[in-house]
Amino acid sequence: MRVLITGAAGFIGQQLLAELAVQQPTWSLFAADIRAIPANLQRANVYPLQLDISQHGAVLKTVAECQPQAIVHLASVVSPPPGMSEATLHAIDVEGTRAIVEAAVASGVEQLIITSSGAAYGYYPENAEWIDEHDPLRGHNKFAYAKHKREVEELLVQARIAHPQLRQLILRPGTILGQRVNNQITDMFKKRAVLGIQGSDSRFVFIWDQDVVRIIRKGLECGTSGIYNLAGDGALSLREIAQILQKPYRPLPAGLIQWALKLLKPLRLSQYGPEQVDFLRYRPVLANRRLKEEFGYTPRYTSREAFIAFLDAQGVPHA
Repeated sequence: MRVLITGAAGFIGQQLLAELAVQQPTWSLFAADIRAIPANLQRANVYPLQLDISQHGAVLKTVAECQPQAIVHLASVVSPPPGMSEATLHAIDVEGTRAIVEAAVASGVEQLIITSSGAAYGYYPENAEWIDEHDPLRGHNKFAYAKHKREVEELLVQARIAHPQLRQLILRPGTILGQRVNNQITDMFKKRAVLGIQGSDSRFVFIWDQDVVRIIRKGLECGTSGIYNLAGDGALSLREIAQILQKPYRPLPAGLIQWALKLLKPLRLSQYGPEQVDFLRYRPVLANRRLKEEFGYTPRYTSREAFIAFLDAQGVPHA
């Protein structure tokens, strides 16, 4: 089997490449990224390729040359570097995906696996208590990542109608944790106190990085299609997270937080803007029933267990 992986030098990409190289030694793995593939991942069945996913022609050429049976499209910008414009983000996240879909159709690719995100559901008060895969995707206009994931899923709907022969497996992870994760969300848990919003539980669902890798591997091995939330069982509120961290929990009025962040972000005294209030107040809490019952995979860790495993890996004391 020939598999093209975009974003292969990224956090999940590297782990997936390492997993497949060992577990499927007869597969040809085309590891595409704008960055170099680490030397320790360059096995006999791994073929590194430099690819800027925002360059439409380069994407078409790469897929045509590799002739993969399956594409795992991981290339995305989760934490934009300072100064990256929304136009650049859109060119990578949305137009890059459009190019991958067009290239897959043109080259007769059989399966396309795409990592979307729970963020595609958006941050709204009308979100269901537990969000199912059939709930609406609203994104959020103030969060480029959530907005773009909604746009990506909209173009995938059109592709399923126009090109039903291309099997799509769409994965919507919650917050991914692992031994080496470090991002804006994990930064929240390193403060002296855990800040919350009055009147909101702000529940988080976590999925361990190796669970994500194994789900993708299973999808490839079985040629699966469908749409699945990726989350461990259960959820943790910010109050529960504070208790585990043995830190004070301080819920503040939403208006006060918005006012403070509106002042602090332009002064570069906070990495968060006032939109962060909706991000915490109306978090999409992903149900994983379909993942377990229909896809046939039960995550190794619950949300609580994934959080504690993350703290242990980081050497953070906890209850």
